Amino acid sequence: MTSSAKIPNQKEFLSRSMRRRLWLLFLLAPPVTVLIAFVFYPMATAILYSFYEWDGLIKGSFNGLGNYYNVLLKSPQNGYLLNAFTNNIVVFVTLMVVQNGLALVLAMFLAREPKGYRFYQVVFFLPVILSTVIIGFQWKMFLNPIFGLVNQFLRLIGFGEWALPWLGLTETALASMMVVNAWHWVGFPTIVFLAAIQRIPKDYLEAARLDGAGEWQIAKNIIWPLMAPAITIIVVLTFIGSFNWFEIPYIMGSLEGSPGYSTDTLGLLFYRTAFGSVSAGGSNFGEGSALAVLIFIFIFSISTLVTKFLTAREIQIN
Repeated sequence: MTSSAKIPNQKEFLSRSMRRRLWLLFLLAPPVTVLIAFVFYPMATAILYSFYEWDGLIKGSFNGLGNYYNVLLKSPQNGYLLNAFTNNIVVFVTLMVVQNGLALVLAMFLAREPKGYRFYQVVFFLPVILSTVIIGFQWKMFLNPIFGLVNQFLRLIGFGEWALPWLGLTETALASMMVVNAWHWVGFPTIVFLAAIQRIPKDYLEAARLDGAGEWQIAKNIIWPLMAPAITIIVVLTFIGSFNWFEIPYIMGSLEGSPGYSTDTLGLLFYRTAFGSVSAGGSNFGEGSALAVLIFIFIFSISTLVTKFLTAREIQIN
C-alpha cells in the first residue's frame, strides 16, 4: 500500500515540475528572442562587417584589421576620432559635476520633506519622461539668436550684451547642449539619490545629532558613505550615457558636429562613417562597424572596471 501510494505522488510531482519548466520557457522566450534579434545578432554582424571592405552596400574582400587601422591611425579619420572622444570626456566630466552634483543637492533638499516636497518630486522628474527629440527641438527654439526666449529674457533684464548665438559659436555650443541634457536628466539621479537617503535608518542620523554632529558632518560621514550603491549606479549610467551621446547634439547641432566639429561625439562620428555625410562622403560599413566595435569595447571595459571598483567600496546597510 505504501509503495503504490507513492507512485501517483511522484508522477504528479514530475508533471508539476514539467509544467513549471514549460511556463518559465514560455515567459523567457519573448525577451530572449528580442535580445538575440536586436542585440546579439547586430553585435555579431558588426564584428563580422568590420573585417571586410565595403563598396556602398556591397561587401567586398576580407580586409583583416585594415578598417581598425584606418579609424585609429589614418588621417583624417584619427583626427575626427580624437576630437569626438575628447568631447565625450568633457561631456562625462561636466555631467558628473553639474548634473549629478545638482541632483545630490536636490535629493538632500527633498529628503528633509519640505512643504510640498511631493510636488517638487514631480516637477524635478517631469523632464525625464519627455522625449529627447521634443527636448532638443524645444531648446533649439529657446536658444535661437533672433527670437529665442533665452536671448529675449536677457535683453528684457538689461543683459543684452549676453545675448549670443549659443548654438552657433564653438565656445558655447557644446556647453549649451550639456546644460540642456542636464536639465533633461537631472530628475533621474535625484530620485535615485533620494531613495538611497530614505533607505538610511533614521536611528543613525538621530544618534549622530545627539552626539553633536552638524548637518555637514552627517552628510559627509554618514549619508554619503551609505549612498555608495546609488552612486555606483549613477556613475556607471552617466559614463555609458555620455559616451553614447547622440540625440541632443544631432538635433540641436547637426550630423557634422557643427559649428566646426565642436559638438562632435563618437555617436555622430559612427553615424557619419557608417551611413555617409557631407564630410565623410559615402557610407563605409567596414570602418563604421570597426568604430562601433571599438566604442563597445571601450564602454564595456571601463564600465566593468568602474563597477568593480565602486562596488568594492560600498557599505552595506544591515
